[in-house]
Amino acid sequence: MAAEPDGLASNGSETEADAAALQEQVEQLRLRVQLAEERRRALVHIMGDLNESNQKLADQRKAMLHILGDYEDDRSRLARQTERLDNSRRALLHILKDSHESNIRLGDSRKAMIHIMGDLSETTQEMERREHELRDKQEQLVQAGKLATLGELTTGVAHELNNPLNNIGLYVGNVIDQIRLGEVETEQFVSDLEKAMEQVRKATEIISHLRTFGRAAPLSIEQVDVDDVIERSLLLVHEQLRLRGIEVELELCPDELLVLANPIQLEQVFINLLTNARDALEDSRRKVIRIASAREDQLIRIAFSDTGPGIPQDIQQRIFDPFFTTKEVGAGTGLGLSITYSILKEYGGDITVSSKRGKGATFKIELPFAAEQPPEAPLL
Repeated sequence: MAAEPDGLASNGSETEADAAALQEQVEQLRLRVQLAEERRRALVHIMGDLNESNQKLADQRKAMLHILGDYEDDRSRLARQTERLDNSRRALLHILKDSHESNIRLGDSRKAMIHIMGDLSETTQEMERREHELRDKQEQLVQAGKLATLGELTTGVAHELNNPLNNIGLYVGNVIDQIRLGEVETEQFVSDLEKAMEQVRKATEIISHLRTFGRAAPLSIEQVDVDDVIERSLLLVHEQLRLRGIEVELELCPDELLVLANPIQLEQVFINLLTNARDALEDSRRKVIRIASAREDQLIRIAFSDTGPGIPQDIQQRIFDPFFTTKEVGAGTGLGLSITYSILKEYGGDITVSSKRGKGATFKIELPFAAEQPPEAPLL
């Protein structure tokens, strides 16, 4: 092979050197590109981290704002609580001061209360004494009413006793006349004397009833039948009503109408109503007194009606007042209906009046039904 010229050999060496340099530059460039790529990637990561940090910083700023808002709210609440606490402290100071003053006043009040209790004890004793006196005077008033009623009944009772006395005289006179004439008829004697004894028993019963009614006995409460007391009351006024031509209509309940009362006082109530009805019928053409009794559940109702002229409306409001009377001076005490009212109230009852002018009057009594006897009073 022919040898190359020197110029060509020199150019080949330079070309290889250039290529090697270029190759080295390319490699360096590639390394720089690779390094730049890595730096770009790192920068992207850094930018991402920076964005995340910025986002976190923004969130933290928002959280900080919320925290600052909550802090401001807490500070405001704390300020209000501090103010309330200060007010409470002041109020507590006032309360303590008032409490001290109240304790002083309480001490004074306790002393005053001791004096009041002493006065109250004395007042209670005085009230008990006066109540005892009032009850004694009330019993005296009731007794005076009974005596006044007896006084009004004297004429009728005298007539009531006159009949059995006349009959006794007649029967005994017949026996005496027969003995004087020598006519000894034992059977006739016994018959006449038995009739005389029957009249004696009748007169004795009337007198005994009068004595019982007029006696000032201790008040005893017992279980009594209203209808029995009505019939005993009619026994005392029967002759007076008969002499005045007054008819009595009875419509009594067949069942036992039991109430807790004093039988004599209850009899006084009924007699007062009967004598009032008697006086009301004095100038009436039709003279009738109607007495009705009934039981409704736990109430006993008794009605006394008359066919008199009636009671004016203005008088009805005062008819149970003590010492109120429409009778002439000396003809009445004005105690009858007042005593009647107080007696019935004492037994837990009531009395009312209803009347229309020209159509008579009706007194209605209500008393509680008593199924059992009253408890015995304890022995002192």
